[in-house]
Amino acid sequence: MSRPLIYGHIPLGLADLPEDGLQVSPMYPSQAPLESLTVSTYTGLTMYAPANTAERQHDIALALRALAPASPIVVLAPKDKGGSRLAKELTAFGVQVSDSPKRHHRICVGTVPGTLRGLDDAIAAGALQRAPKTGMMGQPGIFSWDRVDVGTALLLEALPSLYGRVADLGCGTGLLSLAVLKSAKVKSLTGFDCDRRALTACAHNITDIRFAGVWTDLRTQGSATTGLDFIVTNPPFHDKGIEDQTLGLTFIKVAAESLRTGGSLWLTANRHLPYEAILATLFKTVTVKAQANGFKVFEAIK
Repeated sequence: MSRPLIYGHIPLGLADLPEDGLQVSPMYPSQAPLESLTVSTYTGLTMYAPANTAERQHDIALALRALAPASPIVVLAPKDKGGSRLAKELTAFGVQVSDSPKRHHRICVGTVPGTLRGLDDAIAAGALQRAPKTGMMGQPGIFSWDRVDVGTALLLEALPSLYGRVADLGCGTGLLSLAVLKSAKVKSLTGFDCDRRALTACAHNITDIRFAGVWTDLRTQGSATTGLDFIVTNPPFHDKGIEDQTLGLTFIKVAAESLRTGGSLWLTANRHLPYEAILATLFKTVTVKAQANGFKVFEAIK
């Protein structure tokens, strides 16, 4: 018997969750990919929709494609992060919904009709694709998927040639990893990311056999890697569009646990973030190697 689908973290009190629901968000490691679900099989959807328009429409379309006709759906989002457009977008797919406000969210409730429209176009628009500016494969919803962000650009300028065993925490589409792998002295490079789509992009962008991707949420799982010579990272500081400084602090703690004594962390971060104090606590020496455009690059030696 098929199960209802759950997408993302549903804030308490905004929607009821089915007990046997299948989590299908790409941000939940080891869960089922939306793209792999059997068409017209699943029995319901409760979804916290992404803020990015192309990502949101892509994932809603994939979920609708997987649902059996007459299945109930609940799709919600903050009103200023896509929620105000949800009802219109669902209607465009052929789904009639009621739209109600609650705690700064919009909540759309409806059922899947016998005939849906526009799914293929939305799926294609939000699928894995080559970014014109970088020439790399990426997907809407992955951080900086179609450009080189300012922090990463600064780190790339400052980064020396590395060697030994290296990790890239929050590897994204693999831009930093590709730069690291230019050194023949690098023995292995492990990219960690909690976004399954990022690792899929890495598999297209990085053909070097020294690279391996790991789908994990470092906030809950840690890295399980020790004795590293170097770690590079541009840690996230937003979660669901809201600034969350604990993300970067977690990356720094994981780095300190994963490096060998004398190993180095190379980190880029917005200069307003309070990372210097924890770096000084966990590492022997901390040096600012570059700063520009509101960002700093740190080298921290364990």
